[in-house]
Amino acid sequence: MLPIDLDDQGRYVPGDGASTHVVPAEGTQIDPKSLEITGIDLDHPFRMARPEREALDHVFAAVRAAVRKHGCQRAILVGHNAHFDLGFVNAVVARSGHKRNPFHPFSVFDTVTLGGIAYGQTVLARAVQAAGLTWNSVEAHSAVYDTERTAQLFCAVANGWTTPAAA
Repeated sequence: MLPIDLDDQGRYVPGDGASTHVVPAEGTQIDPKSLEITGIDLDHPFRMARPEREALDHVFAAVRAAVRKHGCQRAILVGHNAHFDLGFVNAVVARSGHKRNPFHPFSVFDTVTLGGIAYGQTVLARAVQAAGLTWNSVEAHSAVYDTERTAQLFCAVANGWTTPAAA
């Protein structure tokens, strides 16, 4: 999780977030091809994965801090194919019995749509590059890297947007 923050000039910037490895829920079916693409080794001795509830507490703390800092009621998830991400988060919240989800239950900002509108690109790598940001194919598909690039893409689009009141 990487909250979006504001700099001294009022521009959107990626904030300070939190990440953790997660122990897959009992009975979860994991496609070996997905593990190959992401490079995840579920049995790696230094993975130090947390149970789902503990992982949520860890990453939600950063989100709640951002919500408090900006005087908001709820956070809006920003993601590339954000409804998939929110569905995943909501499923983990429900499965773990977590009662304090800081995210709005259905509203998102989706960088697939925003990248398509702003740059004519819906694939994350292409949209990031079209925004003038760097893309490293070797790092791609790690959750942390993709989260960082998605946050940077969102900020690039949002900071480049001219509102009718500002025009």
